[in-house]
Amino acid sequence: MNSFSQFKDNLLHVRQNLDAICLSIGRKTDSVKILPVTKRQPLEAINFSERVGFSSVGENVVQEAQGKHDIYNGTMGWELIGHLQSNKARLAVEIFDRIQTVDSLKILQRIDRFAGELGNPQRILLQVNTSRDPAKHGLAPIEVDALVEAALNAENLVLEGFMTIGLFSSAPSVSTQTFTVLRELRDRLAEAFGQAFPELSMGMSGDLESAVKSGSTMIRVGTALFGERRTSSLNT
Repeated sequence: MNSFSQFKDNLLHVRQNLDAICLSIGRKTDSVKILPVTKRQPLEAINFSERVGFSSVGENVVQEAQGKHDIYNGTMGWELIGHLQSNKARLAVEIFDRIQTVDSLKILQRIDRFAGELGNPQRILLQVNTSRDPAKHGLAPIEVDALVEAALNAENLVLEGFMTIGLFSSAPSVSTQTFTVLRELRDRLAEAFGQAFPELSMGMSGDLESAVKSGSTMIRVGTALFGERRTSSLNT
């Protein structure tokens, strides 16, 4: 992993790039948050993030996050940005302040039940597969309305918005389309349900320009900040 000095230099570069994109399209520079992704990084990555003022980190794997969470002594929030299997739902509710990858009624209902048992409402995002890529998790756009309704009717869930993973392509217009679909979907649902869904978690280092221009409020950045990840990983 990078040194703290290199991490700060990388963060400055990411922020300068992000600010330039925002200014070019008339967005406020503070309208897009960076979520440091600490997947397969040591605990120092979380400590580095806290030292420079971040309030949350993103983790992809429930068991990996558990190992770090158990020995971490700071105040950072934890966000799950990787696929959640139903048998890990209770553990995810115990660890994560927000789960960004809710993509089925079964998962939603289990999170709601465990959050109720633990007496702590769970913040969530719905993951939408806007690219219709069979290799990606997430709801089909046509399925989202029903899950929004279920989330809003749940007693122990706080639906804050939506998340997607852009379709990898050398043509920026391809990823832009996947992000635009999510923004337009959010806008339609906000009007239909009379409910604000402020968070659009979309975009990573390689496609952040397309994401920000399409309305992203959060980009997820890992190796561009911390350097190459460790090769080993646990399964969710």
